[in-house]
Amino acid sequence: MSPEGPGQLPTPYGYGGFAGHPGPQGFAGGGGYAGYGHPGYGYPGQQMPGGPPGYGWPAMPMAPANGIGVAGLVLGIISAVGFCLWPLAIVLGILAVIFGAVGRGKAKRGEATNGGQALAGIICGAAGVVLGSALLVLLIVLPDETLDADAAGPPSAVRLVTHA
Repeated sequence: MSPEGPGQLPTPYGYGGFAGHPGPQGFAGGGGYAGYGHPGYGYPGQQMPGGPPGYGWPAMPMAPANGIGVAGLVLGIISAVGFCLWPLAIVLGILAVIFGAVGRGKAKRGEATNGGQALAGIICGAAGVVLGSALLVLLIVLPDETLDADAAGPPSAVRLVTHA
């Protein structure tokens, strides 16, 4: 006698039906799909209604949220490379530092996997802010050559052309 009673054969892998319904094998108890009248049989690891708890596929892990760290790195690189456009470099550098810090926090909490990229975004963004600010200071501090040249006469390149 089978564990389920007379006339039923335990057939795993999705062939367990119920008595009186012949399956592809031609005997009672075959055929049917898992979950139709005979819960507990099915594919290995498949959670069946009424089956023992703990079986089934584990949930898929969450995808890492790496976008903020990558955005910080990209903005930091653009800020550091394009420091000649000092207003843009300063703004992008500040954004890179902010995004990099948020991305670094996500990496520490385990929500992201790119803590190094976020740190590189912080460093490149800070470099862009420093370079853009230094260029701004140089433009403010250096004297304007056109005002001094007007007092002394025309610029030297024009003098060479006019006196030649």
